Amino acid sequence: MGTPPLSPWAVLVPTLVLVGLWAPCVVSRQPNFIVILADDVGWGDLGANWAETKETPHLDQLAAEGTRFVDFHSAASTCSPSRASLLTGRLGVRNGVTHNFAISSLGGLPLNETTLAEVLREAGYSTGAIGKWHLGHHGRHHPNSRGFDYYFGIPYSHDMGCTDTPGYNLPPCPPCPRHSPAARMARKDCYTEVALPLLENITIVQQPVELSSLARRYAEEAERFIQRASDKGRPFFLYLALAHMHVPLVPPLPPAPGRGIYGASLAEMDALVGRVKELADSLGRGSTLLWFTGDNGPWAQKCELAGRLGPFVGAWQRQRGGSSAKQTTWEGGHRVPALVYWPGRVPARRTSQALLSILDIFPTLVALAGAALPPNRRFDGLDVSPVLFGWSDVGHKVLLHPNSGTAGKVGEIEVLRLAQYKAFYTTGGAMACDGSTGPAQRHHPPLIFNLDRDIQEQEPLDVASREYQAVLPAISRAYAQALQDIAADNVSVADYSQDPAAIPCCNVQHVGCRCHGAHGARRDPHVESRTPWLCL
Repeated sequence: MGTPPLSPWAVLVPTLVLVGLWAPCVVSRQPNFIVILADDVGWGDLGANWAETKETPHLDQLAAEGTRFVDFHSAASTCSPSRASLLTGRLGVRNGVTHNFAISSLGGLPLNETTLAEVLREAGYSTGAIGKWHLGHHGRHHPNSRGFDYYFGIPYSHDMGCTDTPGYNLPPCPPCPRHSPAARMARKDCYTEVALPLLENITIVQQPVELSSLARRYAEEAERFIQRASDKGRPFFLYLALAHMHVPLVPPLPPAPGRGIYGASLAEMDALVGRVKELADSLGRGSTLLWFTGDNGPWAQKCELAGRLGPFVGAWQRQRGGSSAKQTTWEGGHRVPALVYWPGRVPARRTSQALLSILDIFPTLVALAGAALPPNRRFDGLDVSPVLFGWSDVGHKVLLHPNSGTAGKVGEIEVLRLAQYKAFYTTGGAMACDGSTGPAQRHHPPLIFNLDRDIQEQEPLDVASREYQAVLPAISRAYAQALQDIAADNVSVADYSQDPAAIPCCNVQHVGCRCHGAHGARRDPHVESRTPWLCL
Protein backbone atom coordinates (compact mmCIF):
# COMPACT_ATOMS: atom_id res chain seq x y z
CA MET A 1 0.00 0.00 0.00
CA GLY A 2 1.14 3.52 -0.71
CA THR A 3 1.29 6.20 1.95
CA PRO A 4 -1.14 9.06 1.31
CA PRO A 5 -0.25 12.65 2.14
CA LEU A 6 -1.19 13.99 5.53
CA SER A 7 -3.51 16.98 5.51
CA PRO A 8 -1.21 19.96 4.87
CA TRP A 9 -2.96 22.22 7.39
CA ALA A 10 -2.59 19.61 10.14
CA VAL A 11 1.17 19.29 9.97
CA LEU A 12 3.44 21.53 11.94
CA VAL A 13 6.61 19.48 11.70
CA PRO A 14 7.96 19.47 8.10
CA THR A 15 8.07 16.06 6.49
CA LEU A 16 11.84 16.12 6.16
CA VAL A 17 12.21 16.78 9.85
CA LEU A 18 9.92 13.89 10.73
CA VAL A 19 11.84 11.58 8.44
CA GLY A 20 15.11 12.69 9.91
CA LEU A 21 13.93 12.08 13.45
CA TRP A 22 12.37 8.76 12.63
CA ALA A 23 15.23 7.31 10.59
CA PRO A 24 17.57 6.35 13.50
CA CYS A 25 14.90 4.27 15.23
CA VAL A 26 14.75 0.75 13.84
CA VAL A 27 12.54 -1.52 15.92
CA SER A 28 14.09 -4.99 15.80
CA ARG A 29 10.76 -6.72 16.34
CA GLN A 30 7.19 -5.57 16.18
CA PRO A 31 6.12 -4.21 19.57
CA ASN A 32 2.90 -5.15 21.30
CA PHE A 33 0.33 -2.36 21.70
CA ILE A 34 -2.19 -1.81 24.48
CA VAL A 35 -4.49 1.20 24.12
CA ILE A 36 -6.63 1.85 27.21
CA LEU A 37 -9.50 4.26 26.62
CA ALA A 38 -11.31 5.57 29.70
CA ASP A 39 -14.85 6.91 29.30
CA ASP A 40 -15.87 10.43 30.41
CA VAL A 41 -12.65 10.82 32.38
CA GLY A 42 -11.56 14.30 33.43
CA TRP A 43 -8.10 15.76 32.92
CA GLY A 44 -8.03 16.30 36.68
CA ASP A 45 -8.95 12.70 37.47
CA LEU A 46 -5.27 11.72 37.57
CA GLY A 47 -3.22 12.64 40.59
CA ALA A 48 -0.25 13.16 38.28
CA ASN A 49 -2.24 15.99 36.66
CA TRP A 50 -4.13 17.38 39.62
CA ALA A 51 -2.77 17.21 43.16
CA GLU A 52 -6.25 17.13 44.71
CA THR A 53 -6.86 13.67 43.20
CA LYS A 54 -5.68 10.90 45.53
CA GLU A 55 -7.34 7.79 44.05
CA THR A 56 -4.92 6.98 41.20
CA PRO A 57 -1.64 5.57 42.55
CA HIS A 58 -1.23 3.10 39.66
CA LEU A 59 -1.85 5.72 36.99
CA ASP A 60 0.48 8.10 38.79
CA GLN A 61 3.15 5.37 38.81
CA LEU A 62 2.54 4.85 35.09
CA ALA A 63 3.16 8.58 34.60
CA ALA A 64 6.35 8.37 36.66
CA GLU A 65 7.68 5.47 34.60
CA GLY A 66 6.58 6.91 31.25
CA THR A 67 5.70 10.23 29.62
CA ARG A 68 2.72 12.40 30.53
CA PHE A 69 1.11 14.52 27.83
CA VAL A 70 -0.64 17.55 29.28
CA ASP A 71 -1.94 19.12 26.04
CA PHE A 72 -3.60 15.99 24.63
CA HIS A 73 -7.09 16.07 23.11
CA SER A 74 -9.90 13.79 22.08
CA ALA A 75 -11.09 14.16 18.49
CA ALA A 76 -14.67 14.82 19.60
CA SER A 77 -16.43 15.42 22.88
CA THR A 78 -18.75 12.42 22.82
CA CYS A 79 -18.50 8.65 22.52
CA SER A 80 -18.93 7.30 18.98
CA PRO A 81 -17.14 10.11 17.09
CA SER A 82 -14.14 10.03 19.41
CA ARG A 83 -13.78 6.24 19.10
CA ALA A 84 -14.19 6.34 15.34
CA SER A 85 -11.38 8.89 15.14
CA LEU A 86 -9.09 6.80 17.32
CA LEU A 87 -9.54 3.77 15.07
CA THR A 88 -9.26 5.67 11.75
CA GLY A 89 -6.99 8.65 12.45
CA ARG A 90 -9.66 10.85 10.83
CA LEU A 91 -12.19 13.37 12.13
CA GLY A 92 -15.89 12.63 11.95
CA VAL A 93 -16.34 14.99 9.00
CA ARG A 94 -14.10 12.59 7.08
CA ASN A 95 -15.00 9.15 8.50
CA GLY A 96 -18.74 9.91 8.67
CA VAL A 97 -19.26 9.34 12.41
CA THR A 98 -20.50 12.68 13.75
CA HIS A 99 -22.75 11.60 16.63
CA ASN A 100 -23.59 8.55 18.71
CA PHE A 101 -25.16 5.36 17.43
CA ALA A 102 -28.31 3.96 19.05
CA ILE A 103 -29.13 0.48 20.35
CA SER A 104 -31.28 -0.02 17.25
CA SER A 105 -28.78 1.39 14.72
CA LEU A 106 -28.43 -0.55 11.50
CA GLY A 107 -25.20 1.21 10.58
CA GLY A 108 -21.94 2.09 12.22
CA LEU A 109 -18.45 3.20 11.25
CA PRO A 110 -18.67 3.17 7.43
CA LEU A 111 -17.34 -0.03 5.93
CA ASN A 112 -15.08 1.81 3.48
CA GLU A 113 -13.13 3.23 6.44
CA THR A 114 -10.07 1.17 7.37
CA THR A 115 -9.54 0.59 11.09
CA LEU A 116 -6.28 0.43 13.00
CA ALA A 117 -7.05 -3.20 13.81
CA GLU A 118 -7.38 -4.06 10.12
CA VAL A 119 -4.01 -2.50 9.31
CA LEU A 120 -2.25 -4.21 12.22
CA ARG A 121 -3.84 -7.60 11.56
CA GLU A 122 -2.59 -7.38 7.99
CA ALA A 123 0.86 -6.68 9.48
CA GLY A 124 0.77 -9.91 11.48
CA TYR A 125 -0.81 -8.82 14.74
CA SER A 126 -3.35 -10.63 16.89
CA THR A 127 -6.06 -8.06 17.51
CA GLY A 128 -8.50 -7.86 20.39
CA ALA A 129 -11.13 -5.38 21.56
CA ILE A 130 -12.41 -5.56 25.11
CA GLY A 131 -15.04 -3.21 26.51
CA LYS A 132 -17.32 -0.62 24.99
CA TRP A 133 -17.59 -0.56 21.17
CA HIS A 134 -20.29 1.99 20.17
CA LEU A 135 -19.38 1.98 16.47
CA GLY A 136 -22.24 -0.22 15.28
CA HIS A 137 -23.05 -3.78 16.28
CA HIS A 138 -25.37 -4.95 13.50
CA GLY A 139 -24.05 -7.11 10.69
CA ARG A 140 -20.63 -6.16 9.38
CA HIS A 141 -20.28 -3.24 11.78
CA HIS A 142 -19.52 -5.65 14.64
CA PRO A 143 -15.89 -5.54 15.92
CA ASN A 144 -15.18 -9.04 14.56
CA SER A 145 -15.83 -7.63 11.09
CA ARG A 146 -13.73 -4.51 11.66
CA GLY A 147 -10.34 -6.13 12.13
CA PHE A 148 -10.61 -7.59 15.63
CA ASP A 149 -9.94 -11.31 15.99
CA TYR A 150 -11.55 -11.29 19.42
CA TYR A 151 -14.20 -9.16 21.10
CA PHE A 152 -15.58 -9.18 24.63
CA GLY A 153 -17.70 -6.33 25.89
CA ILE A 154 -20.77 -4.14 25.61
CA PRO A 155 -21.82 -2.91 22.16
CA TYR A 156 -22.54 0.64 23.36
CA SER A 157 -22.55 2.74 26.55
CA HIS A 158 -23.57 0.85 29.66
CA ASP A 159 -26.36 3.30 30.44
CA MET A 160 -28.09 2.26 27.18
CA GLY A 161 -29.84 -0.74 28.69
CA CYS A 162 -31.29 -1.76 32.03
CA THR A 163 -29.58 -4.02 34.56
CA ASP A 164 -30.65 -5.72 37.77
CA THR A 165 -28.32 -3.56 39.86
CA PRO A 166 -28.42 -0.17 38.11
CA GLY A 167 -25.72 1.52 40.17
CA TYR A 168 -25.51 5.29 40.61
CA ASN A 169 -26.88 7.66 37.99
CA LEU A 170 -28.66 11.02 37.81
CA PRO A 171 -31.57 10.66 37.53
CA PRO A 172 -31.59 7.21 39.19
CA CYS A 173 -32.70 4.46 36.83
CA PRO A 174 -34.87 1.47 37.78
CA PRO A 175 -33.73 -2.14 37.45
CA CYS A 176 -34.80 -4.29 34.52
CA PRO A 177 -38.47 -5.30 34.54
CA ARG A 178 -39.23 -8.89 35.46
CA HIS A 179 -42.92 -8.92 34.67
CA SER A 180 -45.30 -7.97 31.88
CA PRO A 181 -44.93 -4.78 29.84
CA ALA A 182 -47.88 -3.31 31.72
CA ALA A 183 -45.80 -3.28 34.88
CA ARG A 184 -43.00 -1.21 33.39
CA MET A 185 -42.60 2.42 34.28
CA ALA A 186 -40.74 4.65 31.87
CA ARG A 187 -38.18 7.04 33.31
CA LYS A 188 -36.76 10.02 31.49
CA ASP A 189 -33.14 9.42 30.42
CA CYS A 190 -33.37 5.72 31.33
CA TYR A 191 -33.49 2.67 29.10
CA THR A 192 -36.11 0.37 30.61
CA GLU A 193 -37.26 -1.83 27.72
CA VAL A 194 -34.17 -3.90 26.86
CA ALA A 195 -31.49 -5.29 29.14
CA LEU A 196 -27.84 -4.40 28.58
CA PRO A 197 -26.05 -7.24 26.73
CA LEU A 198 -22.54 -8.60 27.21
CA LEU A 199 -21.00 -10.13 24.09
CA GLU A 200 -18.16 -12.53 23.45
CA ASN A 201 -17.48 -12.21 19.76
CA ILE A 202 -20.98 -12.41 18.23
CA THR A 203 -22.60 -14.31 21.09
CA ILE A 204 -24.61 -12.69 23.87
CA VAL A 205 -23.22 -14.36 27.00
CA GLN A 206 -25.21 -12.36 29.55
CA GLN A 207 -28.26 -10.12 29.41
CA PRO A 208 -28.55 -8.08 31.55
CA VAL A 209 -24.90 -7.50 32.37
CA GLU A 210 -23.75 -7.79 35.95
CA LEU A 211 -22.07 -4.39 36.19
CA SER A 212 -20.39 -5.04 39.53
CA SER A 213 -18.18 -7.77 38.01
CA LEU A 214 -17.46 -6.05 34.70
CA ALA A 215 -14.05 -4.60 35.62
CA ARG A 216 -12.84 -7.98 36.86
CA ARG A 217 -14.09 -9.74 33.74
CA TYR A 218 -12.41 -7.20 31.47
CA ALA A 219 -9.10 -7.75 33.25
CA GLU A 220 -9.46 -11.53 33.01
CA GLU A 221 -10.30 -11.42 29.31
CA ALA A 222 -7.39 -9.07 28.66
CA GLU A 223 -5.07 -11.54 30.36
CA ARG A 224 -6.45 -14.46 28.32
CA PHE A 225 -6.14 -12.57 25.05
CA ILE A 226 -2.54 -11.58 25.78
CA GLN A 227 -1.67 -15.14 26.77
CA ARG A 228 -3.18 -16.58 23.57
CA ALA A 229 -1.23 -14.11 21.43
CA SER A 230 1.95 -14.89 23.37
CA ASP A 231 1.44 -18.63 22.93
CA LYS A 232 1.18 -18.10 19.17
CA GLY A 233 4.38 -16.04 19.15
CA ARG A 234 2.59 -13.12 17.51
CA PRO A 235 2.63 -9.43 18.46
CA PHE A 236 -0.72 -8.18 19.64
CA PHE A 237 -2.88 -5.07 19.62
CA LEU A 238 -5.31 -4.84 22.55
CA TYR A 239 -7.90 -2.07 22.53
CA LEU A 240 -9.33 -1.90 26.06
CA ALA A 241 -12.27 0.51 26.21
CA LEU A 242 -13.31 0.81 29.85
CA ALA A 243 -16.77 1.45 31.26
CA HIS A 244 -15.17 3.81 33.80
CA MET A 245 -15.92 6.71 34.35
CA HIS A 246 -19.25 6.78 32.51
CA VAL A 247 -22.46 6.54 34.53
CA PRO A 248 -23.91 4.44 36.00
CA LEU A 249 -21.09 4.12 38.49
CA VAL A 250 -20.89 0.81 40.33
CA PRO A 251 -18.10 1.03 42.92
CA PRO A 252 -16.97 -2.37 44.22
CA LEU A 253 -17.30 -1.54 47.92
CA PRO A 254 -19.00 1.12 50.03
CA PRO A 255 -16.91 4.26 49.50
CA ALA A 256 -14.33 5.17 52.10
CA PRO A 257 -15.14 8.28 54.13
CA GLY A 258 -14.51 11.40 52.08
CA ARG A 259 -14.01 9.48 48.84
CA GLY A 260 -17.58 9.35 47.54
CA ILE A 261 -19.09 7.25 44.79
CA TYR A 262 -16.99 8.83 42.06
CA GLY A 263 -13.74 8.47 43.98
CA ALA A 264 -14.42 4.81 44.72
CA SER A 265 -15.13 4.12 41.04
CA LEU A 266 -12.00 6.03 40.04
CA ALA A 267 -9.95 3.88 42.42
CA GLU A 268 -11.39 0.74 40.78
CA MET A 269 -10.41 1.99 37.33
CA ASP A 270 -6.94 2.79 38.60
CA ALA A 271 -6.52 -0.73 39.98
CA LEU A 272 -7.63 -2.20 36.65
CA VAL A 273 -5.03 -0.15 34.77
CA GLY A 274 -2.43 -1.27 37.29
CA ARG A 275 -3.28 -4.89 36.62
CA VAL A 276 -2.97 -4.41 32.86
CA LYS A 277 0.43 -2.76 33.32
CA GLU A 278 1.58 -5.80 35.29
CA LEU A 279 0.47 -7.99 32.39
CA ALA A 280 2.49 -5.86 29.98
CA ASP A 281 5.57 -6.03 32.19
CA SER A 282 5.23 -9.80 32.52
CA LEU A 283 5.89 -10.13 28.80
CA GLY A 284 9.32 -8.60 29.21
CA ARG A 285 9.94 -4.94 29.90
CA GLY A 286 10.24 -3.01 26.68
CA SER A 287 8.20 -5.37 24.53
CA THR A 288 4.87 -3.54 24.96
CA LEU A 289 3.77 0.05 24.43
CA LEU A 290 0.86 1.05 26.70
CA TRP A 291 -1.12 4.20 25.84
CA PHE A 292 -3.75 5.44 28.31
CA THR A 293 -6.17 8.24 27.48
CA GLY A 294 -9.86 9.22 27.49
CA ASP A 295 -12.62 9.57 24.91
CA ASN A 296 -13.83 12.98 26.14
CA GLY A 297 -14.20 15.08 29.27
CA PRO A 298 -16.59 14.64 32.21
CA TRP A 299 -20.37 14.65 31.82
CA ALA A 300 -21.15 17.79 33.80
CA GLN A 301 -24.92 17.30 34.05
CA LYS A 302 -24.27 14.23 36.21
CA CYS A 303 -23.12 16.58 39.00
CA GLU A 304 -21.24 14.75 41.77
CA LEU A 305 -21.03 11.66 39.52
CA ALA A 306 -18.94 13.59 36.97
CA GLY A 307 -15.17 13.84 36.86
CA ARG A 308 -12.72 16.61 37.61
CA LEU A 309 -11.83 19.23 35.03
CA GLY A 310 -8.68 20.44 36.72
CA PRO A 311 -8.05 24.05 35.68
CA PHE A 312 -10.00 23.72 32.40
CA VAL A 313 -13.29 25.13 33.62
CA GLY A 314 -14.44 27.12 30.56
CA ALA A 315 -15.15 30.15 32.71
CA TRP A 316 -16.57 32.26 29.85
CA GLN A 317 -19.31 29.69 29.24
CA ARG A 318 -19.97 29.06 32.92
CA GLN A 319 -20.64 32.74 33.47
CA ARG A 320 -23.42 32.50 30.87
CA GLY A 321 -24.84 29.15 31.96
CA GLY A 322 -24.39 25.68 30.55
CA SER A 323 -21.66 23.08 30.62
CA SER A 324 -18.06 23.51 29.54
CA ALA A 325 -17.24 19.79 29.64
CA LYS A 326 -18.45 16.73 27.67
CA GLN A 327 -20.18 17.53 24.36
CA THR A 328 -18.58 20.99 24.26
CA THR A 329 -15.55 22.42 22.50
CA TRP A 330 -14.22 24.03 25.69
CA GLU A 331 -10.99 22.53 26.99
CA GLY A 332 -12.89 20.55 29.63
CA GLY A 333 -14.76 18.74 26.86
CA HIS A 334 -11.80 17.48 24.87
CA ARG A 335 -8.55 17.91 26.83
CA VAL A 336 -8.02 14.48 28.34
CA PRO A 337 -5.30 12.75 30.35
CA ALA A 338 -2.72 10.85 28.31
CA LEU A 339 0.16 8.62 29.41
CA VAL A 340 2.51 6.52 27.30
CA TYR A 341 4.61 3.77 28.88
CA TRP A 342 7.25 1.82 26.98
CA PRO A 343 10.33 1.01 29.08
CA GLY A 344 13.59 1.64 27.28
CA ARG A 345 11.85 3.53 24.47
CA VAL A 346 9.64 6.26 25.97
CA PRO A 347 11.46 8.42 28.54
CA ALA A 348 10.40 8.09 32.16
CA ARG A 349 9.38 11.01 34.37
CA ARG A 350 8.88 13.27 31.38
CA THR A 351 6.10 15.78 30.83
CA SER A 352 5.43 16.85 27.26
CA GLN A 353 3.72 20.10 26.27
CA ALA A 354 3.30 18.99 22.65
CA LEU A 355 -0.16 19.56 21.18
CA LEU A 356 -1.32 16.00 20.46
CA SER A 357 -4.58 14.21 19.77
CA ILE A 358 -6.24 10.83 19.96
CA LEU A 359 -6.08 11.06 16.16
CA ASP A 360 -2.32 10.47 16.40
CA ILE A 361 -2.65 6.95 17.83
CA PHE A 362 -3.50 5.44 14.43
CA PRO A 363 -0.58 6.76 12.34
CA THR A 364 1.90 6.38 15.20
CA LEU A 365 1.16 2.71 15.91
CA VAL A 366 1.03 1.93 12.19
CA ALA A 367 4.53 3.42 11.80
CA LEU A 368 5.90 1.59 14.83
CA ALA A 369 4.54 -1.69 13.47
CA GLY A 370 6.32 -1.09 10.17
CA ALA A 371 3.03 -0.98 8.29
CA ALA A 372 1.67 1.56 5.80
CA LEU A 373 -1.26 3.93 6.07
CA PRO A 374 -4.32 3.08 3.95
CA PRO A 375 -4.26 4.86 0.54
CA ASN A 376 -6.71 7.24 -1.08
CA ARG A 377 -7.63 9.27 1.98
CA ARG A 378 -6.21 12.01 4.16
CA PHE A 379 -5.48 11.80 7.86
CA ASP A 380 -5.89 14.31 10.64
CA GLY A 381 -3.51 12.43 12.93
CA LEU A 382 0.29 12.59 12.84
CA ASP A 383 2.98 10.01 13.43
CA VAL A 384 4.22 11.44 16.72
CA SER A 385 6.91 8.83 17.35
CA PRO A 386 9.59 11.53 17.71
CA VAL A 387 7.55 13.12 20.50
CA LEU A 388 7.04 9.78 22.26
CA PHE A 389 10.77 9.06 22.14
CA GLY A 390 11.64 12.49 23.52
CA TRP A 391 13.42 13.64 20.36
CA SER A 392 10.94 16.44 19.78
CA ASP A 393 8.23 18.29 21.67
CA VAL A 394 6.42 19.56 18.59
CA GLY A 395 3.05 18.18 17.56
CA HIS A 396 0.17 19.84 15.74
CA LYS A 397 0.18 23.51 14.90
CA VAL A 398 -3.50 23.37 13.99
CA LEU A 399 -6.10 21.18 15.70
CA LEU A 400 -9.79 21.12 14.82
CA HIS A 401 -12.65 20.54 17.25
CA PRO A 402 -16.06 19.47 15.90
CA ASN A 403 -19.52 20.09 17.28
CA SER A 404 -20.39 17.07 19.43
CA GLY A 405 -24.07 17.72 20.05
CA THR A 406 -24.29 21.30 21.32
CA ALA A 407 -25.31 24.53 19.56
CA GLY A 408 -24.78 24.48 15.80
CA LYS A 409 -24.70 21.58 13.37
CA VAL A 410 -23.42 18.28 14.72
CA GLY A 411 -20.03 17.26 13.33
CA GLU A 412 -19.13 20.63 11.86
CA ILE A 413 -15.77 22.19 12.71
CA GLU A 414 -16.67 25.01 15.09
CA VAL A 415 -13.42 25.55 17.01
CA LEU A 416 -9.85 25.80 15.78
CA ARG A 417 -6.64 25.70 17.79
CA LEU A 418 -3.61 27.46 16.29
CA ALA A 419 -0.56 27.14 18.56
CA GLN A 420 -1.63 28.79 21.84
CA TYR A 421 -4.67 30.49 20.30
CA LYS A 422 -8.14 28.97 20.30
CA ALA A 423 -10.94 30.40 18.14
CA PHE A 424 -14.64 29.70 18.77
CA TYR A 425 -17.21 30.14 16.00
CA THR A 426 -20.08 28.69 18.08
CA THR A 427 -20.75 28.38 21.82
CA GLY A 428 -23.52 27.17 24.14
CA GLY A 429 -26.03 24.36 24.12
CA ALA A 430 -24.68 21.76 26.60
CA MET A 431 -26.49 21.09 29.87
CA ALA A 432 -24.75 21.80 33.17
CA CYS A 433 -25.45 20.27 36.57
CA ASP A 434 -27.94 23.06 37.37
CA GLY A 435 -29.97 22.31 34.23
CA SER A 436 -28.85 25.40 32.31
CA THR A 437 -27.61 25.05 28.74
CA GLY A 438 -26.33 28.54 27.97
CA PRO A 439 -27.46 30.53 24.95
CA ALA A 440 -26.56 29.24 21.50
CA GLN A 441 -24.30 31.88 19.94
CA ARG A 442 -22.52 32.25 16.60
CA HIS A 443 -19.36 34.34 16.68
CA HIS A 444 -18.28 36.31 13.61
CA PRO A 445 -15.55 37.28 14.06
CA PRO A 446 -14.67 34.38 16.37
CA LEU A 447 -13.96 34.51 20.08
CA ILE A 448 -10.21 34.02 20.47
CA PHE A 449 -8.49 32.96 23.70
CA ASN A 450 -4.76 32.87 24.40
CA LEU A 451 -4.42 29.61 26.34
CA ASP A 452 -0.89 30.42 27.45
CA ARG A 453 -2.30 33.23 29.59
CA ASP A 454 -5.88 32.09 30.06
CA ILE A 455 -6.14 28.34 30.51
CA GLN A 456 -9.54 28.78 32.18
CA GLU A 457 -10.89 30.34 28.97
CA GLN A 458 -12.29 33.24 30.93
CA GLU A 459 -11.58 36.38 28.89
CA PRO A 460 -11.38 36.37 25.08
CA LEU A 461 -9.01 38.77 23.38
CA ASP A 462 -10.41 42.22 22.71
CA VAL A 463 -11.36 42.35 19.02
CA ALA A 464 -9.78 45.77 18.77
CA SER A 465 -6.49 44.68 20.36
CA ARG A 466 -3.28 44.42 18.36
CA GLU A 467 -2.92 40.77 19.41
CA TYR A 468 -6.37 39.86 18.08
CA GLN A 469 -5.83 41.69 14.81
CA ALA A 470 -2.43 40.06 14.40
CA VAL A 471 -3.63 36.47 14.90
CA LEU A 472 -7.05 36.62 13.20
CA PRO A 473 -5.73 36.41 9.60
CA ALA A 474 -3.70 33.28 10.40
CA ILE A 475 -6.70 31.67 12.10
CA SER A 476 -8.99 32.54 9.19
CA ARG A 477 -6.51 31.10 6.68
CA ALA A 478 -6.08 27.90 8.70
CA TYR A 479 -9.85 27.49 9.03
CA ALA A 480 -10.44 28.02 5.30
CA GLN A 481 -7.61 25.61 4.39
CA ALA A 482 -9.03 22.97 6.73
CA LEU A 483 -12.48 23.15 5.18
CA GLN A 484 -11.00 23.02 1.66
CA ASP A 485 -8.89 20.01 2.59
CA ILE A 486 -11.93 18.15 3.95
CA ALA A 487 -14.00 19.02 0.87
CA ALA A 488 -11.29 17.59 -1.38
CA ASP A 489 -10.95 14.35 0.61
CA ASN A 490 -12.46 10.90 0.19
CA VAL A 491 -15.23 11.47 2.75
CA SER A 492 -17.47 8.71 4.15
CA VAL A 493 -21.10 8.90 5.24
CA ALA A 494 -22.38 6.81 8.15
CA ASP A 495 -25.78 5.11 8.11
CA TYR A 496 -27.73 6.32 11.15
CA SER A 497 -30.99 4.54 10.26
CA GLN A 498 -32.62 2.45 12.96
CA ASP A 499 -34.68 -0.72 13.16
CA PRO A 500 -35.86 -2.48 16.35
CA ALA A 501 -34.66 -5.73 14.78
CA ALA A 502 -31.08 -4.53 15.24
CA ILE A 503 -31.38 -4.38 19.04
CA PRO A 504 -29.27 -7.15 20.63
CA CYS A 505 -31.71 -9.53 22.30
CA CYS A 506 -30.94 -13.11 23.28
CA ASN A 507 -34.47 -14.08 24.37
CA VAL A 508 -37.30 -12.20 22.72
CA GLN A 509 -39.83 -14.26 24.70
CA HIS A 510 -38.69 -12.76 28.00
CA VAL A 511 -39.36 -9.25 29.21
CA GLY A 512 -36.25 -7.15 28.59
CA CYS A 513 -34.58 -9.94 26.57
CA ARG A 514 -33.39 -11.56 29.77
CA CYS A 515 -31.06 -14.57 29.61
CA HIS A 516 -27.86 -15.82 31.23
CA GLY A 517 -25.27 -18.00 29.61
CA ALA A 518 -24.32 -18.38 25.99
CA HIS A 519 -27.82 -18.45 24.52
CA GLY A 520 -27.04 -16.18 21.59
CA ALA A 521 -26.57 -18.00 18.31
CA ARG A 522 -23.15 -18.00 16.70
CA ARG A 523 -23.62 -16.72 13.17
CA ASP A 524 -21.49 -15.42 10.37
CA PRO A 525 -20.94 -11.74 11.29
CA HIS A 526 -21.09 -10.82 7.59
CA VAL A 527 -24.70 -11.99 7.38
CA GLU A 528 -27.30 -9.52 8.58
CA SER A 529 -30.50 -10.91 10.02
CA ARG A 530 -33.80 -9.31 10.86
CA THR A 531 -34.59 -11.90 13.51
CA PRO A 532 -34.99 -9.77 16.65
CA TRP A 533 -33.32 -12.09 19.14
CA LEU A 534 -30.07 -12.31 17.25
CA CYS A 535 -27.17 -10.13 18.28
CA LEU A 536 -26.52 -9.45 14.61
